[in-house]
Amino acid sequence: MSLERDIILALKQVYDPEIPVNIYDLGLIYELRVDEEHNVYIQMTLTAPNCPMADYVVEQVKEAVEDVPGVVGATIDLVFEPVWDKSRMSEEALVELGLDAD
Repeated sequence: MSLERDIILALKQVYDPEIPVNIYDLGLIYELRVDEEHNVYIQMTLTAPNCPMADYVVEQVKEAVEDVPGVVGATIDLVFEPVWDKSRMSEEALVELGLDAD
């Protein structure tokens, strides 16, 4: 469980280029799995499907995860279904951006 915690901490260091909140608290990470060999699978999305920085964000996620001690490799799957909306954001992210939870 500690490896997963370390991966989440690493993901919290990656920020959306257009929003001053990390991708984890934004709710852009849909799935995080670590197998027995410590390979990581992440399914994620972006706030907008036409984001011009998509490749950059995915590469930042891959690098951040692979830099975690114990991680062998990372596969990042970028999806747009289900569509992201603010209901996926953490309470901290909503407060940071001055948004209501509803």
